[in-house]
Amino acid sequence: MQRDEALSLLKSHVSGEGLINHCIATAAVMKAVAVRLGEDQEKWEIIGILHDIDFEYTGGDMTLHGAEGYRILIETGVPEEIAGPVKRHNYEIYGDSKTPVDTALTAADNISGLIIACALVKGGDLSAVSVKTVTKKMKDRSFAAGCSRDRIRMIEDYIELPEFYEISIEGVMLVKNEIGLS
Repeated sequence: MQRDEALSLLKSHVSGEGLINHCIATAAVMKAVAVRLGEDQEKWEIIGILHDIDFEYTGGDMTLHGAEGYRILIETGVPEEIAGPVKRHNYEIYGDSKTPVDTALTAADNISGLIIACALVKGGDLSAVSVKTVTKKMKDRSFAAGCSRDRIRMIEDYIELPEFYEISIEGVMLVKNEIGLS
């Protein structure tokens, strides 16, 4: 599956622009992390794009989220190596991440939201977001409260947090225009 195919599949199941942008940003972080860890960057990017394909269907019902996405993907012919991490990123059902891709997806899902929130308070200027900015906002639990700091910290099994912030910001910078940031 190519990036444009994954985006088309996502958009056939997701209509909200904010959710689509979140998936694109998460994918950008996934791709950057894959490069850093020596993993398949295209596959990890596709996983990031598709990770919330079921979110509108499930209405955020965490008892269904992930499993429904897995079903959609498998029925569409998407392989297990992509569909599996999409299912397992719902740690409320499937527990803590056990593989690099699962850990990266959970961390990317959360850090992408935090980075976008940081950019939005800076007038949408992603270039004004730094490692220092993200570090400071990580400590403020009321800022982007939906972003789990604990899930972000799980990446420390593979990458130190300051480096993770840096590669995540750089990854999102590559898609900033696509997601409406400057």
